[in-house]
Amino acid sequence: MSKSTFSIGRRQLLQVGAITAASSLIPSFARAADDKIQIGYWPIASGLPFYVALEKGYFKEVGLNVEGVKFASPNQIAEAMIAGRIQGSANGTASAALALAEISSPNLFKIICSNPSNAKYVLDEVLVPLDSKVKAIKDLPKDVKFGCGPGIQNVTLTKIILEKNGLTNVQPIELPVGQHIPALAAGQIDAVYTLEPSGTIGKVKGVSRVLEAGVISKYMLGDPMAPWFGGSASLTTTLIKERPTDVKKYILAYAKGVDFVRKNPEESRKSLDGFTAIEEAVVKEVPLANFVMFNEFKPSDIAYFQKYFDVFTDRKIFSKVVDVKPLIYGG
Repeated sequence: MSKSTFSIGRRQLLQVGAITAASSLIPSFARAADDKIQIGYWPIASGLPFYVALEKGYFKEVGLNVEGVKFASPNQIAEAMIAGRIQGSANGTASAALALAEISSPNLFKIICSNPSNAKYVLDEVLVPLDSKVKAIKDLPKDVKFGCGPGIQNVTLTKIILEKNGLTNVQPIELPVGQHIPALAAGQIDAVYTLEPSGTIGKVKGVSRVLEAGVISKYMLGDPMAPWFGGSASLTTTLIKERPTDVKKYILAYAKGVDFVRKNPEESRKSLDGFTAIEEAVVKEVPLANFVMFNEFKPSDIAYFQKYFDVFTDRKIFSKVVDVKPLIYGG
């Protein structure tokens, strides 16, 4: 079988639902769980530990039947968690969208892993067309057509970026992340706040260039190297209460995915093909976010995470203060 044939078959398999992967089962967990655990994911690069864990069969190794369910926006993931249609989220799901869900449905979830990014661990970026003469965000015209991903988190963050650069009257244009590069190429938008792998796709296709990366750390947190905990993997408290043993197994497998990404970044990138819009031929170019498991949070991490949430409270997006610390899974 040719490499291209394998890639097509793999992509089709991922799209139909449950993911299977050949692996040696750990004897103590030899019997697969009867009850499926469905986890929502948004098709961006920071979901990588979950993609890896699915593809390498880490959940199967611990006897769990886990399925990844793709959604068009983080808000849809949060809504599905509230409705009980899924039991958690993968990394890359907007932390602010989860917080809004927590406000409307208290004690909804616990965070098991988050994916901080900054100017070094790149996830967030502003892109412009390749032939754009603009050299900085502040140089964009006052009537710029500025795109962003769907949902309140993306819109709010985009407005902050623009305001910090003197563009106070621009209304962001919400587009699915997969449409960001085509929209730039077609001239439908002049710039876009987006997440990887959009920047890599645009670069490889010769359509766009990165105007600035790590924009949330710089403009919202005030330090380009500050960790922005923009996305989080979570499990519903219902699952945690009803299936505590399975939850521990799930977290063990998820942590194994995180560990693999840390130790094998080049190989792990291959799992982006099929879960995101990026093709196998260009996965090696994609920058990776950082990953912090629930038991790895430092006090400074919690402080930056809280600072991020407090901005949403100050802007009246959150109807009340959301305390980060109790949202972290306790083991």
